[in-house]
Amino acid sequence: MSNLTALTRALCDARGVDATMAFYCADAVYDMSRVGLGTFEGSAAIRSFLADWLASYEDMRDEIEEILDLGGGIVFAMVRETGRPSGSPAQSRVRSVYGFVFVWRDAKVARVTVYTDPDEARAVAQRLAEQRG
Repeated sequence: MSNLTALTRALCDARGVDATMAFYCADAVYDMSRVGLGTFEGSAAIRSFLADWLASYEDMRDEIEEILDLGGGIVFAMVRETGRPSGSPAQSRVRSVYGFVFVWRDAKVARVTVYTDPDEARAVAQRLAEQRG
């Protein structure tokens, strides 16, 4: 397992906003535009987004289905997210699979882009890695 693969796994396993933010550069970009939620630039904006996102769920879990270190600081991850929307009945669950394209710099996330189509995310990650290689 590469160092970036291990870091990506640790990021996905992080619980809570503070634990998650420890993985991001101060000037990081969290791009959720492909899922209709905009782009968040810098620690304060990312922290605020993550706090709101996590607060909207109870019992939120991320399950990594695939991680690929493609070189040049580019990592692709396919993640299955499961959670119960806050205030909903115990049996209510939301399940989604997302593709993440991480750009790592100095062992911190400089940029992450989230896709609803993991195959599209994988293709973008591969192109980015080729451009950097």
